[in-house]
Amino acid sequence: MSNETTAGADRRDVLVYAVFLAAGAILPARAQAVGRRHVVIVDKMAFGPSPTGVKAGDTVTWTNRDIVRHTATARNGTFDVDLPPGASASAVMRRAGVVAYYCRYHPAMRSEISVGA
Repeated sequence: MSNETTAGADRRDVLVYAVFLAAGAILPARAQAVGRRHVVIVDKMAFGPSPTGVKAGDTVTWTNRDIVRHTATARNGTFDVDLPPGASASAVMRRAGVVAYYCRYHPAMRSEISVGA
């Protein structure tokens, strides 16, 4: 192999390495921008405790452990997740503030999530 061919291969290897380094620097920042995940368990016709430390951009997932269908429906219209028996569904908390929610099928089931900035 000539020196010219070796130099071209070396430059290509450096370029590939630089792309991987750049991707490694970008991906963790993007993953962090997505926010944290929080879980609320629905069981015995009640929403479980509201998660603490929820911030705008975080995702809340409701998991229905009951044998009947539920929803988690925000009173301000920001989310409305359907929860068949055994299912989970999620919503991203877009804004700071207290979000009251309820089950459309069982209006006595109520809770709220406090979302920080």
